Amino acid sequence: MTVTVAPTSAGLIPGARRRTPKLATGLVLALVALVLIAMLSLAVGNKYVPLPDVWNALFSPGDTYADTVVASRIPRTILGLLVGAALAVAGGVMQGLTRNPLADPGLFGVNTGAAAAIVTATALGVGGATSVWIALPGAFLAVIVVYLIGTGRGRGTPVRLVLAGVVVSSVLAAYIQAVSLSLPRVFDVYRFWVIGSLAGRDPQLILDILPFVIVGLVLALALCGSLNALALGDDTARALGAHVGRTRILGALATTLLCAAATAAVGPISFVGLAVPHIVRSVTGADHRWLLPYCLVAGPALLLAADIVGRIIVSPAELMVGVITAFVGGPILLLAVRRMKAAV
Repeated sequence: MTVTVAPTSAGLIPGARRRTPKLATGLVLALVALVLIAMLSLAVGNKYVPLPDVWNALFSPGDTYADTVVASRIPRTILGLLVGAALAVAGGVMQGLTRNPLADPGLFGVNTGAAAAIVTATALGVGGATSVWIALPGAFLAVIVVYLIGTGRGRGTPVRLVLAGVVVSSVLAAYIQAVSLSLPRVFDVYRFWVIGSLAGRDPQLILDILPFVIVGLVLALALCGSLNALALGDDTARALGAHVGRTRILGALATTLLCAAATAAVGPISFVGLAVPHIVRSVTGADHRWLLPYCLVAGPALLLAADIVGRIIVSPAELMVGVITAFVGGPILLLAVRRMKAAV
């Protein structure tokens, strides 16, 4: 009788146990930094509210003007926390699944699928075309098509899945451009949504995407050990007892839930899912037991910080957060490419 032993993360990552105290301390410090950035998100805007007043508004609310201002900013901050966590963790999982450090959560066509659904709904005159319930089915359908093409009649490989994602995304992007450029009404809706912004969103969106984000995060964190095994190659992972096919399916499901919910709520925000895992990996290494929890904290911190910068840089107007993250993510992507060349 053959006994299969499931892989343990600690056994796959050299020196993992020795680094645990330092990584735990770093995670606590990251949480403290996130709390501070969230407080700044509630304080900064057209009307600056001092941090002590923000604290009082949160824990001893009254009827003052500061309390009203802080209360109006709470949904935006919560949405930033959810979206940042979703995109960063989705990026970490995607890079683990494909064994590609330049993989992006939208690699499976999630962003273009959501955008295509919104464009189609707007063109057909469906009410509330920017609703999360319009974008989510489009994102899921795109991922299903990518997975079916990428797996074909045999086992899917990271390369085949990536190529399938590129093909589907290119076709959907061409469809989006054709429809939006042909219909001015569709273009007006699409051009606002496609940039990505936390401003002006309905607070109801928080409740709409919350179940998807929670399920996606739980599923992603449960795959940490399997992702560590998968990093060693499919054959080695199977020898260690990991279910490669099941890991890829569940990882794709977690990524889709997270990225689809985030994209449907605020539009496609680029580079968060790509940049944050790279930043975190420089601290945690390749161990997904620490990589994903750090992404869970660093993602919201980066997104809220970018949103704060967007409110300040062109005050009293605002610069959409998708623009700021692109400026931040571009240099990080360049550094990642240079590091990859140096390693070859």
